[in-house]
Amino acid sequence: MPPPKLFDRSRIHKRLKRRGAANDKFIAQLVLDDLRVRLETITRKFDKALIIAPSSEYFIQDAKSATDPIKFECATTLLPARNIKQVDVEAFEQVDQDYDLIVSMMDLQVTNDVPGFLHQVRQHLKPDGLFLCVALGGETLKELRAAWLKADDEISGGAYARVAPFIDIRDAGALLQRAGFALPVADLEHHTVRYEHPLALMSELRAFGASNPMIEIPHKATTRKLLGKAISNYQDDFTDQDKRITATLEFIWLSAWAPHESQQKPLEPGSAKISLKDILENKDD
Repeated sequence: MPPPKLFDRSRIHKRLKRRGAANDKFIAQLVLDDLRVRLETITRKFDKALIIAPSSEYFIQDAKSATDPIKFECATTLLPARNIKQVDVEAFEQVDQDYDLIVSMMDLQVTNDVPGFLHQVRQHLKPDGLFLCVALGGETLKELRAAWLKADDEISGGAYARVAPFIDIRDAGALLQRAGFALPVADLEHHTVRYEHPLALMSELRAFGASNPMIEIPHKATTRKLLGKAISNYQDDFTDQDKRITATLEFIWLSAWAPHESQQKPLEPGSAKISLKDILENKDD
C-alpha cells in the first residue's frame, strides 16, 4: 500500500507561484554555501547532473553558479519555468536514468514517499554516481513551534500543528541503505540565525514554500489576535541581547553512491587475519 500523504504539494506550488520575486535568500544562501564546500572536496568530474528543488528562482539559478563548472540540468519539482525540465519527486520516471550526480535541495522534507523517492534516485544514477541531499532536520524552527503551541493553548484552548515535522537524522542513513545505496553518510549542520522580528522569519519561510505544507491544517483561521500572541511569545522567549529574535536551523546532509565494483567493501565475517583475543593478550604482556 502507498504511504499516507501528509503534505499538500499543490498548496506549496500555489504559494510559490503567487509569491513574486524573493528578495531575502539568507536561508537559501546557507544551503548553497554548504553545497559548494561539499562539492569542492570531490575530485572526480561529473558529466551529467540534475538538481531537484522546490523553486527554480529560489535555488536552481543560484546553485548553478555556486557549483560551476558543473553543468546541471534543472528539474523543478513544484514550479513550472521556461527552459527547465519539470519533474515531481512522486513522478520521477520522467527524467533520464544516466546521471553522474543528483542533488536534492530542500525538498525531501515535504516528500510523501521518502523511501520510494530514494529508490527512484538510485535507479536514475549511473554506477558509482553520487546522490547529495539537504533537508530540514528535526530541531529546525523549534522556537517558532514553541511560540505557536503556546499561543494556541492560550487563545484557542488546544495545540495545532502549524509547523511541519522534519526528518530525524537517525532515520536518514537507514533509508539510504534500504534504497540500495553504497557508502551512505548522514551529518548535520547547525545554524542559529537572527531576525529583527518574527514576521521577517515567517516571510522568508513563505518565500520558498516552507510555511505549513501539511494536508491536515487547523480548522480555525489564524486570527490577528492569535498571530499577535505567537509573535509576542516569540519575542518574550527567544530574544537575544541585541533585541533580535533567534531561530534554529538544522540541515541534514545525505550523501551516498550508486554501487560499483570499484568501491570499498566491508570485510566478510570471519575474514580477519588477527583475532581480537590475540591483540588483547599481547597488550597484557
